[in-house]
Amino acid sequence: MAEKLIIIGAGPAGYTAAIYASRAELSPLLFTGSQIGGQLTTTTEVENFPGFPDGIMGPELMFNMQQQAEKFGTRFAYEDVTSVTRDASTGIFTVSTPSQNYEAQAVIVATGATARYLNLPGEKELIGHGLTACATCDGAFYRNVPVCVVGGGDSACEEAAFLTHFASEVYLIHRRDTLRASKIMAERTLAMPKIKPVWNSTIARYHTDDKGEVSGVTLQDLITGEERELPVKAVFMAIGHTPNSKFLGDLVDIDAQGFIVRQGGTTATKTPGLFAAGDVADPLYRQAISSAGLGCGAAIEAERYLHSI
Repeated sequence: MAEKLIIIGAGPAGYTAAIYASRAELSPLLFTGSQIGGQLTTTTEVENFPGFPDGIMGPELMFNMQQQAEKFGTRFAYEDVTSVTRDASTGIFTVSTPSQNYEAQAVIVATGATARYLNLPGEKELIGHGLTACATCDGAFYRNVPVCVVGGGDSACEEAAFLTHFASEVYLIHRRDTLRASKIMAERTLAMPKIKPVWNSTIARYHTDDKGEVSGVTLQDLITGEERELPVKAVFMAIGHTPNSKFLGDLVDIDAQGFIVRQGGTTATKTPGLFAAGDVADPLYRQAISSAGLGCGAAIEAERYLHSI
């Protein structure tokens, strides 16, 4: 028999959807994928998730969410989903993994978006130790110290501007000699005294202190090839996110960046019974709390869909 509901993804959106769906007695089956807990498992202290005035470690928050979902009856499959298809005549979805196929009447996709990094040696180990892709999440940890932002678009400018509230200096490192951001955003950013642009440059190497935290970077001039050291306590990547949506094929519409297009402010996609929540369908906010909110919405909409059929 087909599952009533399959949830794909084990971040704030997927776990919240599972909590709501379980309490609605849908007995969802959740596929965790290879990164159980999503991007929050790569962060340290989370201070901006409501309900934790003293903060909470990212992995602990995700473990608590999983435990809560399991308490109400969510079942877990520790596999990656490789594809999803739908039988137009029956409306049944086939969710495929490397080991087998599963059938479901409704599916919630909460697979997140993967931040882009520079693929430098040792980079993966530094994530959460001075290397991050979220100024809103981690900026407050770097008060009165120099930091840098990598990127030149609107997102990079927004991150840099936000960081001026905390850091002593914000170096904006860009591969070109002008920002790609909109004109008004670029002008506003460059007018801020704390923001210091570093043109035609990229990071060649990271440096760490004796605790394994970022202590600086080696910059390479892309025109002359010359290198120089830049002491910073954190590196904020703002070169884009890659939504994990390709495995859905033509079941969903995606925007120019690959984010799933939701219908009319809901979590519904163009395919009946298929819902999208969290960073995979959120090009704007990409926060744990906004992902959780979308997960809640997806579960409610999935329950209503299942009732209707």
